[in-house]
Amino acid sequence: MSTSPQTMTQIPRRAPNTVMQLARMGSFHQCRLSFMRTLLRRLDRESWVFTRPVFDIDDKGVGVAVYSAKGPARTYSLICFSHDLPPELRSDRVIAHAWDATFTLFDGVPTQQDIDRLSQNVPKQEAGRITSSEISLSRANRSARLFDYVIECLAAGQQPDRDRVDAVGYLMRTTAVYGSGKFGAADRETIGDRREFRGPFQPEMLSVFLTRGFVLDLVEHLAHARAPETAVVIEPALRRRFGVGNSTGLGLAPFIVNHPVLLNNWIAAREDALARVRSLPHVSAEEADCFRTMMKRARRNLSEWHSQHPRQIEKLAMLDADFTRLEAHAGTDADPLAGDFPWDELYIWAEKNLSTEGQEYLVSLMLEPYGELVDDLADTMGADESEAFPIEGSMPLERFRQIVEDIYGWALKVDWTANDSIARVWYVSEEKLEPRLGERFEEPIEPYEQPLAPGRDAAAMHLDIANWTGEPNVAAFLLRHPEHRHIARRAQIAARYPYAEIRDNTISSDLLPIDLLRCKLSFFGATHFDPRSDRWVRINMFRDAPFPHEIGKMDADDWSYPAADGSRP
Repeated sequence: MSTSPQTMTQIPRRAPNTVMQLARMGSFHQCRLSFMRTLLRRLDRESWVFTRPVFDIDDKGVGVAVYSAKGPARTYSLICFSHDLPPELRSDRVIAHAWDATFTLFDGVPTQQDIDRLSQNVPKQEAGRITSSEISLSRANRSARLFDYVIECLAAGQQPDRDRVDAVGYLMRTTAVYGSGKFGAADRETIGDRREFRGPFQPEMLSVFLTRGFVLDLVEHLAHARAPETAVVIEPALRRRFGVGNSTGLGLAPFIVNHPVLLNNWIAAREDALARVRSLPHVSAEEADCFRTMMKRARRNLSEWHSQHPRQIEKLAMLDADFTRLEAHAGTDADPLAGDFPWDELYIWAEKNLSTEGQEYLVSLMLEPYGELVDDLADTMGADESEAFPIEGSMPLERFRQIVEDIYGWALKVDWTANDSIARVWYVSEEKLEPRLGERFEEPIEPYEQPLAPGRDAAAMHLDIANWTGEPNVAAFLLRHPEHRHIARRAQIAARYPYAEIRDNTISSDLLPIDLLRCKLSFFGATHFDPRSDRWVRINMFRDAPFPHEIGKMDADDWSYPAADGSRP
């Protein structure tokens, strides 16, 4: 791929009013810029070396293991504490107090003294404390349906049934991966300038990647301990079918509202990538073949995406129908990619013929042949939000009013006196200090409301601007109306960062918080979204990816749309 973005006719990015609707954001899929894929490309490109200096686990699965990842400049180690947890204590809930395994990502290689210190704290999670030598804190529970079954099969010298593996997709699922200074861990500012961590959530992704290796090693160890004469290890292609599960709830949802510049940079990178591909005047035969191969593999793997949630069942049915239409239009027997600006034509066709879910899946597929064209955008997805924090007080109030009307025009049309428009309240729970969502007119929680309703707040500020008779600048207005400072800041940020603001009501009665979760998790690189309610979702991470010992020995980026037999083309 020799065409550079600077030499192409540039089709513009999609408009924020189109992209930043919750229904569309809740239909995003992983793509080349997702953080898991970015991580593995770096590990492969920089020839990271992985070792297991400690594996002191007994026959019951209790003990400690250490997995080290050595890069060009530094080494990081995942310290894994494995526990014997009674089944009745196993829970997906973030409020649990005991887990099958607990982890911390350590900055360097731990000494025995470090391990002893952490053994008294990491298993306690929130009740313990870690230090700036630790970068993340996490925990995981076994899959009741699969963990013991896989051990039994391996101990008997048999491979687990692939259909049973695929039905679950993981042996453990995490219920939290904490970083950025929580519980004493290293603050993001102290590690963010490291090349390997400049991208968003790279330490957390590294932690989960190493966790996956530990979990598979653990079941093979337990099988061997149970029957050393007959036990076998999992065949490599089947082994890669196991990812790490994750249960994510409301604690994650407000993140993208509270980090507008970061959200903008994620969305802008994806939109820039799409615009670059749509701007290509022609498609080579090799690029067209890559797209069609990935399309077929994505369709085949859609059959493995299951959910019991009514909305997700409906979306999966629509996506299946979308693939039928897409294959008929752009499959082997059709040739819409032979004309001028074929990707632009294909996307325009999709807007008219596919559901929102299908359109966003197509966006991801269109990027697949063009790593050389779009992968550099991953370096633009971090953010120093402190730079955007100051309010420009000298801005003329008329100019500011125009900004508010441009960004929040949708909100100015909402009847904010109607109960349905303000039905929900975001607050922070006292017990876990985690975000929660309650019913405004059913619970006495309004005094504890968090500023997570930009649309409503912008409409209230706009009304006060209309009635303002004082000095016509932002500083004078906010001096009199300090209650609007937070939304004034957001408006000025969104004027500079067009994808910083969600163009939708985040406190309405029909809000689906899983749309917020889906948006963020798609950028992580998660797959197989399985909502368990409108407020929490199960996902799979790193499913089909190479393991640490396979980095450098196989394609590190050809796993998001795996072949049916686990092979790589």
